[in-house]
Amino acid sequence: MKLGIVGLPNVGKSTLFNAITKAGAEAANYPFCTIEPNVGVVTVPDERVTTLSKVYNSKRTIYTTIEFSDIAGLVKGASKGEGLGNKFLGHIREVEAIVHVVRCFDDPNVVHVDGKVDPVGDIETINMELIIADMEVLERRIARTEKQAKADKSARGDLELLKAVYDHLAAGNVARSMDLEDDQAAFIKSLDLLTYKPVIYAANVSEDDIADDDNEYVRAVKEFAAAEDSEVVVICAKIEAELAELEDEEREMFLEDMGITEAGLDKLIRSSYALLDLISFLTTGEDETRAWTIKRGTLAPQAAGKIHTDFEKGFIRAETIAYDKLMECDGRLSTAKERGWLRSEGKDYEVKDGDVVHFLFNV
Repeated sequence: MKLGIVGLPNVGKSTLFNAITKAGAEAANYPFCTIEPNVGVVTVPDERVTTLSKVYNSKRTIYTTIEFSDIAGLVKGASKGEGLGNKFLGHIREVEAIVHVVRCFDDPNVVHVDGKVDPVGDIETINMELIIADMEVLERRIARTEKQAKADKSARGDLELLKAVYDHLAAGNVARSMDLEDDQAAFIKSLDLLTYKPVIYAANVSEDDIADDDNEYVRAVKEFAAAEDSEVVVICAKIEAELAELEDEEREMFLEDMGITEAGLDKLIRSSYALLDLISFLTTGEDETRAWTIKRGTLAPQAAGKIHTDFEKGFIRAETIAYDKLMECDGRLSTAKERGWLRSEGKDYEVKDGDVVHFLFNV
C-alpha cells in the first residue's frame, strides 16, 4: 500500500512523515523544503501476529507494511508548473491513496503560504490544481476517443462518460465525488486521475487541541470531507514526533498523560485500510508468523497467490480458522479440530480479516 502525504507548504507534512516513519526527512519552516519525495516504510502493528508468533515460537515474525511518500508542498498554479508543480503532480500519480495534511492550528511563528489559517481554503487550493491537471488529461483522452467513436460505435459510451467527468471537474468538483456504476468506476480508475484517488484528510492540530480534537478548523474540514465522502483523521504532528522517540511502555504512558486513546499513526493506518477496503489474513508456524494484506472479498486461491504464484496455480483447499477461535483453543489446532472450528474451504471461499490459513496445493 503506497500513500502520498500532500498539502500546502508548512502544514506539517514532513514533520508527520518523520514521526510515522522515523526516516529523518528534512522539515523546515520554509516552502519547498521537500523537492524529491521522501519514502519511508512503516510496519503495521498487529497484536494477532505478535501473539501467534509467541504461541508457535516462530523463528521469524513479519508484519505487513505501508509505504509513505512525503510529496512536496503544492501551491496555487502547480498545474501550470508553479513551484515545480508538474513534477510534484507526477509523484502523486504513483500512489494508491492520498493523505492530505491540513493545517488546523494557529501559530504566528509558522509561516502560512497564504498569510492566514484557512483549512477549507487550503483544501480547495490543492483540489483545484489537481482538477485542472485532470482536465488536461481528459481533454487529450476525449480527443482520441472522439476519433475512435467515428469508426467504432462501442467507443461512444466511453466518450459520453469522459465528457460527463470533464463537466463535473469543470464545475469545480473532484472526480471521486461522482456517483458511478461499477463498470464506469473501473474505467475512470484506469485513467489514473488525481482527483479520483481516495483521500484521508489529516487535520493537524496543536498540542493543546489534541485531547479535544474538535476545534473550529477541524469542524470545517469534517464538514467539507463529508460532502465528498472522505475520511478525516485528527493528528498532532508535533506529538507524533515525540511519540516516535519513545519505547512502547513510555509511549503508552505519554498517551495516557495527554488524554489520547490512540496515536495518530494508528488512526491513520486503520483509516487507510478502511479507505482502500483492505484486510489481513495470517499464516503461522515454527518457521514464520506473517500477516498478508489483501482486498476484502479476495477468494482463497488469489489470497494463496499473495504468498506464491504456485500456491494459486495448484490450489486444492484452505484450512482456516478465525484468529479469535484459535486463541480460545490456546493456539492448539488439535483442539480446534475437535470443536469443529477448523474448516476446509474451497475455491469460492472469501478470506476474512483475521483468518489463520494453511493452504494445500499441488506442485
